[in-house]
Amino acid sequence: MSRGTEEFVALSDKGVRAVAGPHSRHAALLEDAFDVLIEAPGGGVRLRGKLKSRSEARDAIRAIAARAEQGLDVGESDVRAAVTAAKAGEPAASSAPVLPVGRRGAVAAKTPAQARYLDDLARCELVFGVGPAGTGKTFLAVAYGAALLMRGEVDRLVITRPAVEAGERLGFLPGDLKEKVDPYLAPIWEALSDLMGQESLTRRRERGEIEVAPLAFMRGRTLAHAFVIVDEAQNATRLQMKMVLTRLGEGARMAVTGDPSQVDLPNLRDSGLAHAVSILEGVKGVAIARFEASDVVRHPLVERIVKAYDADAAKTPAR
Repeated sequence: MSRGTEEFVALSDKGVRAVAGPHSRHAALLEDAFDVLIEAPGGGVRLRGKLKSRSEARDAIRAIAARAEQGLDVGESDVRAAVTAAKAGEPAASSAPVLPVGRRGAVAAKTPAQARYLDDLARCELVFGVGPAGTGKTFLAVAYGAALLMRGEVDRLVITRPAVEAGERLGFLPGDLKEKVDPYLAPIWEALSDLMGQESLTRRRERGEIEVAPLAFMRGRTLAHAFVIVDEAQNATRLQMKMVLTRLGEGARMAVTGDPSQVDLPNLRDSGLAHAVSILEGVKGVAIARFEASDVVRHPLVERIVKAYDADAAKTPAR
C-alpha cells in the first residue's frame, strides 16, 4: 500500500476495545461503512483506505472511543449512530450531557439529534420531540424526567398518553382503573423499570411520585412542580392537546413526543400534535426537536422500514 493511504489513531485501551467490539463486530461495521481496513496493533487503531474514507472513519472512531471514556456502554446502535454522524459531517453526540439514572448508571445521547433534544429539555419549559419510531424520543424524555425526580428537582413524574384503542369502551373493560389502563401504558412502565429498577419504581409509584395515566385523566388538574411527558401525542385531538398543555402549573415542565406519520385517529386532521407544533414554534420557552429516519437507534432494519414508508407517503395523497 502506498504512502498516505494509512494513518494511526491513538486511543486508550478502553477506546480500542469499544472500537473493536465483541468478536470485532464494531470494527467490521466500521470497515463496511467506510470501506477501510482497521487494525489494532496496540495504543490505538490503524486505518487503511482512501483519504476521505479514513477521515470519516477517524471521526466515528473518536466518537465511539469518547463514549467509552465517559463510562457509557457502546453497542452496535452507538456505532451506527457514529457512522451516520461522521458521514453527515455532524459533531459527535459524545459530548452531550450524561444523565445518571438509577440502576442504568448513565444515559446519554447516541446521535446529534438526541444531543440537541437533551439540550432542549434542559433549556426549555415545553419541548416537542417529533419524529419516527425508534429515535429515542420517549426513552430520553423518561430518562430526563426520572433524573430530575431522583435529584429532587421535581416532586413528581407524570406520564400520559391517549388510550386511543380503548376509546369509549374503557369503562366496560374488566378490573380496576390500573388493570384497565396499564396495557396501553406498558411501554412507559418498561422504560421506567429499565431505568430505575422495579423495586425503586414500585416504591415511588406507591408514594405518588410517579404517575402514569391516560390523557383523559389530566382534565381539570393543575400539575405543579412536576415533569410531565405526553407520549404518542399524535393521537391526541386538538382539544385534548390544548387541555394538557394548559395543565402546567408552578415549577412544572413538559415534554410532548409523537410521530405525525402514525396517527390512529379516524381523521388525520384532528391530530393535535402537528397543529400544536405549527402554532407554538418560536414561542418563548418552547423548543421543537425534530428526528429523522437516520436518527433511528433500534435495529438497522427499522431505519430502512421508516424510509420506505416515508417514500410511499410522499407519493400517496393524504386521507
